Amino acid sequence: MAPTALAVTVAGIDFQNPVLLAAGTAAYGREIARVIDLDALGGLVTKAVSVEPRHGAAAPRVAEFDGGMINAVGLANPGVEEVKSAHLPWLAENLRRAKVLVNVVGNRAEDFATVVSTLDDAAGVSGYELNVSCPNVKAGGMEFGADPQSLRDVITRSRAATRRPIFVKLSPTLGDIARSAQIAADAGADGISVVNTMPGLVIDVDSRRPALGFGTGGVSGVGLLPVGVLATYKVAKAVRLPVIGVGGISKATDIVQYVIAGASLVAVGTAAMQKPKLAAKLVDDLEAWCRKNGTRSLTELRGSLRWES
Repeated sequence: MAPTALAVTVAGIDFQNPVLLAAGTAAYGREIARVIDLDALGGLVTKAVSVEPRHGAAAPRVAEFDGGMINAVGLANPGVEEVKSAHLPWLAENLRRAKVLVNVVGNRAEDFATVVSTLDDAAGVSGYELNVSCPNVKAGGMEFGADPQSLRDVITRSRAATRRPIFVKLSPTLGDIARSAQIAADAGADGISVVNTMPGLVIDVDSRRPALGFGTGGVSGVGLLPVGVLATYKVAKAVRLPVIGVGGISKATDIVQYVIAGASLVAVGTAAMQKPKLAAKLVDDLEAWCRKNGTRSLTELRGSLRWES
């Protein structure tokens, strides 16, 4: 089987394979590039980018537990101007094949559009991932993705600011994630990412205090796999948009599950943080799985879930 069997075109972007590094797990690429060849991957989603710099949550920001990891980084980042001047040029210069999606966050709907418009003339950016799990300060802290009007507002403003593809990242806690995906599609999204982390609390039993400085945090790791796969299935059935499946991926057959559920791309997070070279190995393992099972293209698998016995 030729290496191009894993290639996929999503929202007009040509990816050499479907494996991305998830937002927040590879910073802006420079650090992880010392460990793995980023150009062996389909691409990466950058660490969050906001209008102004964010210092983030109090330490400790990350803690492990038997089922995975919990984090409360607080979307720490240097702000859009520094990302544009210092980080995106490095990516544009050093990546030849891997694609870059910029993860965008904001306190208000207009913040997302400001980040997008500021970065839209930057080289090396293929598209954007809007993290609508952020709290909307104008709506009393409700997540953008949880309020239909706020969700529309974020996407329509961002859509007006760019011709590049926009992916909208949804939370697994949404009451009707398929409906949220439909709203995003109607507002101009080019794709959907599912899922973000789930809220949780890990307690240090010796101190009887939260393991994280912020207290609660986002849960990720292998236990999130069934949640992400189900969300992918629901979203892929609800909208005619490509889906990026995120959550719990640690081996090639996890990727296959996501593709069968309807995903066009996948993003690897916690497992790649624990084993930085894993993402590149997943590409090789996925190709080997396809060869072993006679799969000539991932399009043969996509959305092929069988419910009947």
